[in-house]
Amino acid sequence: MSELHKFIFEGLPVRGAIVRLTDSWQEIIRRRDDYPALVQHLLGEMTAAAVLMQSNIKFNGSLILQVMGGEKKDMSPIKLAVVEVKSDLTFRTTAKVVHAVSGNESFSQLINAGNQARCAITLDPEVKFQGQQPYQSIVPLYDDHGEPLESFASVLEHYMLQSEQLDTKLVLASNESMAVGILIQRMPIKGENNLAGAFTSTENEDAIGKNEDFNRIATLTASIKRDELLTLSIDDILHRLFWQEPIARYEPANPAPRFQCTCSRERVANTIRSLGQSETERMIEETDGIQVNCDFCGQSYSFDVIDAAMLFMPAESVVASKA
Repeated sequence: MSELHKFIFEGLPVRGAIVRLTDSWQEIIRRRDDYPALVQHLLGEMTAAAVLMQSNIKFNGSLILQVMGGEKKDMSPIKLAVVEVKSDLTFRTTAKVVHAVSGNESFSQLINAGNQARCAITLDPEVKFQGQQPYQSIVPLYDDHGEPLESFASVLEHYMLQSEQLDTKLVLASNESMAVGILIQRMPIKGENNLAGAFTSTENEDAIGKNEDFNRIATLTASIKRDELLTLSIDDILHRLFWQEPIARYEPANPAPRFQCTCSRERVANTIRSLGQSETERMIEETDGIQVNCDFCGQSYSFDVIDAAMLFMPAESVVASKA
């Protein structure tokens, strides 16, 4: 059963969360078993990370995490990888693979071979005010020195520090059975100021102590091995890492994170309608029907000549034809 646990370190400005996706992740793999193993593993890490990030913000809407490859000359196998997590922790994920995957690629070779790839984090409100647009932040997949980042966790750590001024340690792992992630983050000590911000001279000594607390906990977190994340229970992981630290745990997330795709026949029909009747008729003539496969869940929707024609009939005519 998938689960998400959040916790804090008592007396310290450090918070954490750990997610373990099992049945929900296996459902995605079952539906999209055409992905090479390395692509599955990257999507699993991205999904675990996106769930952790969504769980840490108070936001009514979707958090969308995307990694986009470079230009056409970029020979990276993955052109696009996307994870969407809603505020109720339902999620879906997909990838576009454009070149063969040997199975030996590093993270940068898989999606950032030309050092042109980017990571986009989008917050899309469920209810928008008039004229409101989703908030999006885009960062490259290389560090301040132009060197490619060698893991998806390091991409998000770099993003959180540079864009959000939040020191973060993130460890991720995934296989065909589960996707696991643990996130440790330093919290502000007062108001809206993060510990990385400016302090008065009277605060410097306290700030240094808080920095050391976070650095110690981050070092402990980084010591967990991939195999341990994928084999130990959440209780065992937390004990293995922080048995000497004062942890206060919250109740597990309820409902737990779970796979859910928002595709439907009605949505596909609306997309076809947006093409216009003449374009739809042209497609029908060329292919003897329209078939649309959802990139996220693999569900197939078929529209024959009659189905397509009914999309453009007045509502009262459709009702009469069904009577």
